[in-house]
Amino acid sequence: MPFELALRYSTPLTPVSDLDEVLREFLRMVGYLPDGEEGRGSEGPISQSLAFRLVRECLLRDPSRPWYADELTAVLHTSKPTVYRHINKLKALDLLEEVVGMGEGKGRKGYRIRYGNMARAWDFTEANAQNALRRYRETVNHLQTLIEAAGAEPAPKVAPKLAPTVRAAVRERGSR
Repeated sequence: MPFELALRYSTPLTPVSDLDEVLREFLRMVGYLPDGEEGRGSEGPISQSLAFRLVRECLLRDPSRPWYADELTAVLHTSKPTVYRHINKLKALDLLEEVVGMGEGKGRKGYRIRYGNMARAWDFTEANAQNALRRYRETVNHLQTLIEAAGAEPAPKVAPKLAPTVRAAVRERGSR
């Protein structure tokens, strides 16, 4: 799964003391929750959305506990594909880790906040973001080298093309 994180310049939420408000804004900032007003049409407030409830009511209730898709489906009253869609968004942020557990005689995958701790999970996300930005820098440096090399070559001479209305006006002036 590719690493995916939205980067936005924002003010730290340290003055805010309401857990739900900070969590909601943080999840918006990193691209997990959609931007917009609190009310979202027929879906209602963000705090009642499945995406928010998955994090708040399940994963953060006991961050070290692995949650299995069947459990999340039952608690959130939704389908497995919907649960996996949101799990995959959190995995793309590298905030979740898979935990193999035994159940019903076979191995099952559970999901929990990486290391059972949001701050330590974010360390992992931040390291991935720094690696991604470093790779962007390498590409930009290479692009600049190519631009400079292309600038050393003489530019091809191309006669300027005039729009049809400009050509007609030039012909009219020339015939007078």
